[in-house]
Amino acid sequence: MKAGKLRILLLSVLVAVGAGKKTPFKPEPMESYANRQTAQKLTIAAKAFDEADDAKNAFGKLNPYEHGVLPVLVVIRNDGPTAIKLDGMQAIYMAPRSRKVEATPAQDVMFLQGGARPKLSASPVGGMRIKVPKSKLRDEVILERSFSAKMLPPGDTAHGFVYFQTGHTGGTSLYLAGMTEAGTGKALLFFEIPLD
Repeated sequence: MKAGKLRILLLSVLVAVGAGKKTPFKPEPMESYANRQTAQKLTIAAKAFDEADDAKNAFGKLNPYEHGVLPVLVVIRNDGPTAIKLDGMQAIYMAPRSRKVEATPAQDVMFLQGGARPKLSASPVGGMRIKVPKSKLRDEVILERSFSAKMLPPGDTAHGFVYFQTGHTGGTSLYLAGMTEAGTGKALLFFEIPLD
C-alpha cells in the first residue's frame, strides 16, 4: 500500500513540474498557408498574428499585438541542393501608399514601453521617486518564438516570428531579402508575400 501512495505522489509531482513548462510552438504544414511563395527551390510562407486566438496559441497569455507589436510568422523550407544563409535576412512590412516598417529585433521588443509613462511620487527621504512601469512585452516568449535560424540546410524547414511596430491593415505584404547560397554567396531573389 505504501508503494501505491509513493507512485501517486511521484506522478503528481511529475504532472506539476510538467504543467509549468511552456509547450513549444509548432507551425502548420507549409501547404496549409494561403500566403506563400516559391522561387529557386525555396518556399516561404507568412502569416500576421493580429487575432487573439492566433496569439494565444503562439504566445500564451501575452498578445504582442495588443501592445503595438505585430508578430508575423515566417516559415521557410529549402527544397534545393545547397544550404541557404539566413543571417543577413531583412524583413520589411510593406503597407499601402509605399509605407515601409522595418522589423524590430526581438531583443528590443522586450523593452518597448507601449506608451507607458513614468510615475512620479514623493520620496520618504525627500526629493522625487521615479517609477517606470514594467513593459508588458518583457517576456522570454518573445525571444523564444523569434526567427533565429542562421543557416537552412537542404531539405530542412525553419520558422519563427519577426516583429513590427505597426497595426495590420489590408493590402500589406512581407518583403524578405538578403538570403544567400552558403557555398557561393550568390544572393537569392527577394520574396514579397501578401499578408491579407
